[in-house]
Amino acid sequence: MLYHVRMDVNPPRDLPQAEFDRLKAAEKARAIELQRDGVWRHLWRIAGAYANFSVFDVPDHDTLHDILSTLPLFPFMTIEVMPLARHPSAIG
Repeated sequence: MLYHVRMDVNPPRDLPQAEFDRLKAAEKARAIELQRDGVWRHLWRIAGAYANFSVFDVPDHDTLHDILSTLPLFPFMTIEVMPLARHPSAIG
């Protein structure tokens, strides 16, 4: 099942820079792992925001939630999820 996910990252202002840098590096590693596994199908930065649009391919809502909650920056994210269905006019 495909999901369109918007993630906005809002770290606390008092988070030490070294800790934030560590979390960002861990986040990047986890995102790469999920992309290589074929779960995180697409990842786009939203220009002008600390946010992204992504497409995940997972069996169900619970699996998506479990995956998103493993992201190191998850505690600082506002996440919007939209399940996707094939459009009848799509040719691909």
